[in-house]
Amino acid sequence: MSLNLVSEVDDRVAVRQVLMSVSDKTGLETFVPGLLAACPGVTIYSTGGTYTAVRQILGPELSQKHLVAVSDYTGQPEMQGGLVKTLDFKIYLGLLSETYNEAHRQDLARTRAVAFDMVVVNLYPFKKTVARPGVTPEEARTNIDIGGPCMVRASAKNYLRVASVTDPADYGALLGELSARGGTLGLGTRLCLMKKAFAHTAQYDSAIAAFFADVAEDTSRSTYRVHGQS
Repeated sequence: MSLNLVSEVDDRVAVRQVLMSVSDKTGLETFVPGLLAACPGVTIYSTGGTYTAVRQILGPELSQKHLVAVSDYTGQPEMQGGLVKTLDFKIYLGLLSETYNEAHRQDLARTRAVAFDMVVVNLYPFKKTVARPGVTPEEARTNIDIGGPCMVRASAKNYLRVASVTDPADYGALLGELSARGGTLGLGTRLCLMKKAFAHTAQYDSAIAAFFADVAEDTSRSTYRVHGQS
């Protein structure tokens, strides 16, 4: 296997396709309308509770035009319990494809996938969960986000084309740049977002590792009905 080394990128990237899946919905009520105002042709692809929240913000008419359920886009329903929503080839093709790679363009066309320009993702509240007194290993385990970190890492790796937005505190500045620069974000902005994104996932993984480092086998066994114990 040979890895691609990219030599050609665009400075400013128009935001037309946005993948949005957030646990913390703070600021969506202003960010989503602002996104539509700055990028009038934008389409938002979303899942679960985020889809419901965005639909409520936009209303039926704008939702019909600007909002797509990820399950409709991928053609695959969500797994029970929301365990699998975005882990799909079309999603990651859209996150990792490179602008000037002809093979990637052919893959996008073949699968009718879109190239995402922005990902708005924050993760299940693991730290908040494990800070509760008496939290069980199962409650902690359930709050380990899988799809979120994958989307964050993929979009951050491809910051050459994709804006990876993980902090609601950045919404205002991003809307300001989008409004001032014709619905585009610059390479410098995407690089800053990439740095924050990888710091975010690193801290998240560290919190998981720290919690489970203190979970003894006996504690884990007592949490569940364990079948076939030796």
